[in-house]
Amino acid sequence: MLTTHARPAIVIGGGIGGLAAALALHRQGIPVTVHERATSLEPVGAGLALAPNALRALDRLGVGERLRALAAPHPAIGLRHPSGRWLARTDTATFEARFGDTVAAVARSEVVAALLDALPEGTVRTGSPAALVTPGSDTEPAVVRTGDGEQSAALVVAADGIRSASRALLFPGHPGPRYSGFTSWRTVVTPDRRPEAAGEIWGRGQLAGVVPLADGRVYLYGAALAPAGSRAADGDEKAELRRRFGTWCAPLPQLLALAEPGRVLRHDVWDLADPLPAHHLGRVALLGDAAHAMCPFQGQGACQAIEDAVVLAAPLAPSTDPAADLPSYTAARLPRTTGIVTGSRRIGDLVALRTPAAVLLRDCALALAGRLPARALLGRSGPTYDWQPPALGGAAPGAAA
Repeated sequence: MLTTHARPAIVIGGGIGGLAAALALHRQGIPVTVHERATSLEPVGAGLALAPNALRALDRLGVGERLRALAAPHPAIGLRHPSGRWLARTDTATFEARFGDTVAAVARSEVVAALLDALPEGTVRTGSPAALVTPGSDTEPAVVRTGDGEQSAALVVAADGIRSASRALLFPGHPGPRYSGFTSWRTVVTPDRRPEAAGEIWGRGQLAGVVPLADGRVYLYGAALAPAGSRAADGDEKAELRRRFGTWCAPLPQLLALAEPGRVLRHDVWDLADPLPAHHLGRVALLGDAAHAMCPFQGQGACQAIEDAVVLAAPLAPSTDPAADLPSYTAARLPRTTGIVTGSRRIGDLVALRTPAAVLLRDCALALAGRLPARALLGRSGPTYDWQPPALGGAAPGAAA
């Protein structure tokens, strides 16, 4: 049992996972401080799809309804060929009947704002880089170095991203992230008319996505096979998107024409293809990309970080030692997230197909699957979307907390 005086909890990183962890700990009555290196919480990214599993976790945090209210309704979601031919399509009413909730597409900034507004003032310190010094033990606190000097903690949540220095300190023998082979683009545009359906378009070694947001905006994203670090020759990523996707089906070319060149984000896609031996060590819990960075092809990266936050905090209380509950956090999260990381890579392998014969075979298989009854088609997503979060703050299971 820890006898050394320590701050109850420190979170390293103020992204969605770090803020969700702070809010979950706050809901459990545990004082917490978030240290974020950036000088503001202006989010990197454009849009975010919150699947039913994440929305249930956000209900536990008390912000689920706020984010559902911000999502734009759309009648159908699906997958198309670049010609516009539907390979698979599901109306949202059927999806909601199967999973009891929707996929809420919102701006990433709205998620950050919802979490931040629910935290006590002063919880998040921006412009405050923090580094793990020692993970602690059953009898010794963890130590974190901040701009104010070294601070001890009964619990450290390392939400410091895919290049996590905390992870490298805890597991120095782990190979770290691997390049997936894909680069990605994201932007938001405001057309005169919002698309009627949301979904993806799959081509040869690349895909594009169209997701309506609230207030008439549309989130656009793309991914394509490319060498790591490659960029548009003249720095114009909008032109690169139009070169790659400009002949694909409407409304993609028209939407891309509306993009502002300076607002097209491009990042290479890396993931933790090799699972960690654990998601904790000593008094440190790894969370989100620091624990299980994944390819975006299931749209579960942020969703899994939010799940992490609720599962980590649920058994904790101000009167108990958090170190005792960290093994159960690993036991709950490691198998689930490893499976989703693997599944996302497998979908990426399908997107990566480029030979005409392989692409034709893939598209035929997708089209045949799309003709299955909705129950069978949606059932494949059941293990991911049916997840139920533990209660926080004394809330009964199944109730919004």
